[in-house]
Amino acid sequence: MIDRLSRIKDRYDEINNLLMDPDISRDISRLTELSKELKGLEPVVLLFAEYNQTLESIEELKEMSHDSDPEIVEMAKMELEELKPLIPQIEDKLHVLLIPKDPNDEKNVLVEIRGAAGGSEANIFAGDLFRMYSKYAETKNWKIEISNLEDSGAGGFSKVEFSVSGDSVYAQLKYESGAHRVQRVPATESQGRVHTSTATVLVLPEVEDVEAELNMGDVRIDTYRSSGAGGQSVNTTDSAVRVLHVPTGLVVTCQDGKSQHSNKATALRILKTRLYDKIVQEREEKEGIERRSKIGTGDRSDKIRTYNYPQNRVTDHRIGYSILQLDRVMEGKLDPIIEALIGEETKRILEGKS
Repeated sequence: MIDRLSRIKDRYDEINNLLMDPDISRDISRLTELSKELKGLEPVVLLFAEYNQTLESIEELKEMSHDSDPEIVEMAKMELEELKPLIPQIEDKLHVLLIPKDPNDEKNVLVEIRGAAGGSEANIFAGDLFRMYSKYAETKNWKIEISNLEDSGAGGFSKVEFSVSGDSVYAQLKYESGAHRVQRVPATESQGRVHTSTATVLVLPEVEDVEAELNMGDVRIDTYRSSGAGGQSVNTTDSAVRVLHVPTGLVVTCQDGKSQHSNKATALRILKTRLYDKIVQEREEKEGIERRSKIGTGDRSDKIRTYNYPQNRVTDHRIGYSILQLDRVMEGKLDPIIEALIGEETKRILEGKS
């Protein structure tokens, strides 16, 4: 572990020196890449420095414990008792930080929420989930951009697709894919009976151009008149775009941008991400590799969480975690659930179960 930490520290110092190079500062792409790598290494380097400083302090105190002055000896022994337990604690934290990261963790994501079982109530719940994630994004200073939104007559959405960009978005949202179940009394229920409905969430890491190539000869692009929110162009110009990948049948619709050009660019970006995910999924299924998070497969059919309104409870079924703060969760206070999922995943990795 120490050798690995030392190599990380050397790389950290190397990047700091590179960032002072005028040629690097003029290369925005390289500058961004190095700055992101530096930020990822920093927590490990700072904790490693604390570890070394603690070890040095322990050695100094051991020497002081042999001093001729009884008061110095007593003081040294007291401080030693305080410092020695810190070493295994810091080592445990370092082991966690050294766990190989998901290469997608720093990426932006594409999210799709659909109303599923439960009719209009499912669509209303899909809208509630979109609001929940929007509120959560606000707390993280992430940016949300809607690409397609299909309103439901009774409220909410039958489908909403959007991108989320910012720091470590996929690391936080990758556990959200699956079926979300709601238990509550619908507004239309006259006898106060609790109904169960579901909405599905799909979270995909956005792919870089170097990861996936798109043969435009395989793509058919159609334009049509927008029907949802999108500014003055809605219902006046053919700004909405539908993109079909002929070999796979994948279809992407984008109508929320202000122009046909922006909608086309967004649709192709989404298509590329979906196509790459399809290829990866098929390969992993063929090779028997478990997908992404070991907490769950990330498949849309997995029932991952229940939102019980009468009991103000949210339960994540994958880890058996419940929290009696549904009202706060729906206002975007998702951190306790996500931290519990990350903690369980880390525990499984350390125990060799993943």
